[in-house]
Amino acid sequence: MAPSNDVNEQTGKDMAQARAATTIHVSSVRNYLYNTAEEWEARRKIVEVLENDPVFDKSQRTERYTRGMDLTNRVYELQDQHKWSQKDTSAAIAILDEQLPIQLHNVAFQPVFNLQGSSTLVQKYGPLIASRGIFGCYLQTELGHGTNVGRLETTATYIPETKEFEIHSPTITSSKWWIGALGKTATHGVVQAKLIIGGKDFGPHLFFMQLRSLKDHTPLPGIVIGDIGPKSGAGFAPTDNGFARFDHVRIPKDQMLSKFAQVTDDGQYKQPPHAKLSYGGMLYIRANMVTGGGWLMAKAATVAIRYGTVRRQGEIGPDGLEKQIISYPSTYYRLLPILSHAYIFIQLGKQLTKAFDTMAARLAKGDTSLLAEMHATTSGLKILVSSIGVQDIEVARRSMGGHGYSAFAGLGRIYNDYLPSVTYEGDNFVLDQQVVRAALKTLRSNPDASSLSPSSFYLRLLNPPTSTPTFSPTVDQWLDPATSILLLDWRAALVVQELAKNVKEPDASVFQRVSKAVSEAFVGRQVGEMLSELKAKFGETSKESVVVGGLFLLYLLTTVETGLVDLLSFNVIRPASGSGDASRTLRVAIGRACEDLLPEAIGLTDAFGFTDWELDSALGVYYGKVYEALWNRAQQDPLNKTEVPVAYERSIRPMLLRGQRQVGVNLDGKAKL
Repeated sequence: MAPSNDVNEQTGKDMAQARAATTIHVSSVRNYLYNTAEEWEARRKIVEVLENDPVFDKSQRTERYTRGMDLTNRVYELQDQHKWSQKDTSAAIAILDEQLPIQLHNVAFQPVFNLQGSSTLVQKYGPLIASRGIFGCYLQTELGHGTNVGRLETTATYIPETKEFEIHSPTITSSKWWIGALGKTATHGVVQAKLIIGGKDFGPHLFFMQLRSLKDHTPLPGIVIGDIGPKSGAGFAPTDNGFARFDHVRIPKDQMLSKFAQVTDDGQYKQPPHAKLSYGGMLYIRANMVTGGGWLMAKAATVAIRYGTVRRQGEIGPDGLEKQIISYPSTYYRLLPILSHAYIFIQLGKQLTKAFDTMAARLAKGDTSLLAEMHATTSGLKILVSSIGVQDIEVARRSMGGHGYSAFAGLGRIYNDYLPSVTYEGDNFVLDQQVVRAALKTLRSNPDASSLSPSSFYLRLLNPPTSTPTFSPTVDQWLDPATSILLLDWRAALVVQELAKNVKEPDASVFQRVSKAVSEAFVGRQVGEMLSELKAKFGETSKESVVVGGLFLLYLLTTVETGLVDLLSFNVIRPASGSGDASRTLRVAIGRACEDLLPEAIGLTDAFGFTDWELDSALGVYYGKVYEALWNRAQQDPLNKTEVPVAYERSIRPMLLRGQRQVGVNLDGKAKL
């Protein structure tokens, strides 16, 4: 008997009904995410150009490095053809969602060169770099050291007789390693090396140097360059992460990036105004990682929520059909927080980028007052966004069941590409210690509230000293964002204070807990500001304010939930009755927040504005017909181009014949038994 319900057709109906149920103006929220309607429209037009250009056909994924360079070349051809601005072109590269070597030129090499180079050097090479007349990379990490920049081994020895620096790799562990765009692409690089003058080590400094011939792209004399090989899970396949060794390679003295630190012709060292000015490039990358991580979480949330909306499984509902899996608490409790993370980090990233631009402008004038704050903030947020992002993408994939493991689901490649974010640009466990050092330094300075920076504002709770308060929030009190924001501040203040008391004998996980608490307190305060801005933009009672504000509230509640160990350890949260589960009201509040958001989930994901081409996911298609999309994708797979694979004659048939001979049967030439 034919089934009474066409499952494939039902998926389309379910998606249409979910989309109709949203109460927000999706276009208004979308414009909020993209800053303005004009910026969204500019992006939409860029997507349309890319989507309809055969070069960007996502079904072609053979030889990813060469294809990546083809994509890059085509983007810049389109920039000329459509008169795109640099901002438009950067958006186009981000839209492609491929880990392209040119991103290292744009995000690491060029900003560092412009920020740290002397005016003479920037005038000489800046136009070539901006027009991509030369390709660059940023050579910091070595085979033996990465995050610990102070222990890098590559040397840059000043030769006063010839006014040159000699770049040298004295050991195998001093080989530059993991350098994006170095393996086969870059012609030039900014090299981090220990400055040696008269035998004295002045620590890491930056040097601009040519790596390959501009005539035939071969490595210059004294330089050995190559690709380090495939990465785990085939991640970052289009990027040629490379190695380099230098054998006493001479470069002119003026190729030291000397905007801040200088060496005179006779070998005198002029100290920079701040010891860590050369870290500016790393801070820029970390600041941009927050926004980028937010948009990746947005993709994961969109795919998983769409699939959860149309996939029916398990219990029979009132309509006689299996229930949509998004309706199960075990599903929406996992997915809606990912959606909240995406919104928070997208907004936070925009704020952080502005803050970095402000710091860079001040640095250009010799003002280093914001550098320490930016270093502490970007370190903490880099840890937070990468750790949460890696976890969220995998949680989203697993929520989709068996089909989530298919490459056609679209999240496997995103996960593999994002996975190394927890170790590049500073290993998270090492960066934890930098966040902790900054927190302890501020605490010991005994500041008053008026002098506290945004990243340490929580310390106001300890000055003047006071006894630890206790809270027994009701569900309604939890639904007020101010409750979570204050508790996140108390958690940070108390764990920092406790570490300061026991700094000579720290416990096993204290650095990770302090770092996380401090960063989450900072984000909590920023979310409070976002809520105020939201109400000012849309009006306090508008659907957009209420719904997006509910998403921000869910972020705060689930963040407090992850920090319960600390809050309960310090007895900050207690049950109202004196006994029982002190955290029950929090979890009830989380459940209510999720239930309020559930009917809005499709609208909130639609507001990201992703096309099916961008998502590249059979399970995340806009109109919801996921099974039809998955079937069609399988038919297009290269392995299905022929009924009989090449492996049949080479391997399958010999094994079949061998097995038949072993039991005394000859089936060769017979179609059936």
